Amino acid sequence: MRLARLVHAIRTSLWLIPLLCVLAGVLVALGTLWLDRRSDYTLVPQSVTGTPSDASTILSVFASGMLSLTTLVLTVTLVVVQLAMGQFSPRIVAALLTDRFSQFAIGLFGATFVVAVLTIREIRGSDTGSVPGLSVLLAYLLMAASLGTLILFVHHSGQTMRATGLIDLVGDRTRDLIESSFPAASPPADGSETGPSVVPAREPGNVVRVDRAALVAAARRADCVLELVPVVGDFVPGGAPLFRVHPGPQRAQDGAPGARLDADEVARLVLVGPERVHGDDASYGIRKLVDVAERSIAQPFDDPTTTLQALHRLHDLLRQLAVRPLPPGEHRDADGVVRLVERTLSWEGHVRLAFDEIRLAGAASPQVTRRLCAALHDLKGVAPPDRQAPLDRQLRLLTAAVHRTYDDEEDVVAALTPDTEGIGSGADVTTTVRLDGTDQATRHDGARHGARIPG
Repeated sequence: MRLARLVHAIRTSLWLIPLLCVLAGVLVALGTLWLDRRSDYTLVPQSVTGTPSDASTILSVFASGMLSLTTLVLTVTLVVVQLAMGQFSPRIVAALLTDRFSQFAIGLFGATFVVAVLTIREIRGSDTGSVPGLSVLLAYLLMAASLGTLILFVHHSGQTMRATGLIDLVGDRTRDLIESSFPAASPPADGSETGPSVVPAREPGNVVRVDRAALVAAARRADCVLELVPVVGDFVPGGAPLFRVHPGPQRAQDGAPGARLDADEVARLVLVGPERVHGDDASYGIRKLVDVAERSIAQPFDDPTTTLQALHRLHDLLRQLAVRPLPPGEHRDADGVVRLVERTLSWEGHVRLAFDEIRLAGAASPQVTRRLCAALHDLKGVAPPDRQAPLDRQLRLLTAAVHRTYDDEEDVVAALTPDTEGIGSGADVTTTVRLDGTDQATRHDGARHGARIPG
């Protein structure tokens, strides 16, 4: 039990690895100094290390710089811990304090400082004295390694402070513990999820990129149809179905076996990352804007103006999508045979992604409801007839939400009067929403048009 307690203390300590690195630096420095003395300081010529005064000046700068870097690393580590405690969970502190990369960075900076200080003591004279060349060269190499480590540490700290980085830190460690503590499950007897008709994901993560051309070529060689189960941007657990494999037209007709599909090769053609990126995932940009809008309108922020700015960009993005054909999700080979099928987000899906959460969270904010109303009316003006239904649904639900929020009908009208700033041709427009559910927009040039608000 005492040994177990000692091992636990070593694994959870922040100081052990830096201390070992500093002790190793002391031993290495003493060893190189001993070799320099044995060789009468001739192992490395002064043309490489510089004169005694030059070497002393450089090592002094190294020592002071390493002390500052060590302080910086400790400060950043504490800041990361405080941010994680405040925004995520105080129970994540242990995982951050035992981060090996941060410990090695602290240890490397401390070892470089010790080597520089010990080497300075051995320098004799000013211009014609002796220089422990091997020790000075070691200090130079450690300094170069410290500069590279500093850049990597800044990157590592930035990644760790992200929500995804903290979640992955805990998730990866728990996954390793599960794999080491629990026996692997045997495959199902029917092969429903791990049989030849399913290609499993090799590792967990979000689908970042899909090499569609290579997948079509692989499916053509095996005479099959690959169905990509997750949508680009979706999270896939390790071992979950990544592709479903269906027989191709020739195999379905005559039962020919065709070439064998290489499941590992097919799985490698789908790039899985720790978080979503914009590369092939346009809906991720909409997701981010919705997060900004919803967070800004929630307590304690209560910043509807920021929500309106996010709504402006959401409106613009949907206006671009409203008149464009969406990808069908079918990819064919040179003969026109469908070889790859993937699910894609429909027009209704884009509209719901952009407006559902903001509508529910912002029903009590007149600025938000007016801006939503204006954006939906403008989108109805440019969307083709087959894309009107999702917009009508949003208008109907928005009207119902405002009626539930306000008791006075004049307040309801005020909350549903579209904010027309920045929409249309620039003419001065005054829009009035009638209590019977219709709205009438009057231009000051005399033009008049009306549209029915569903519900």
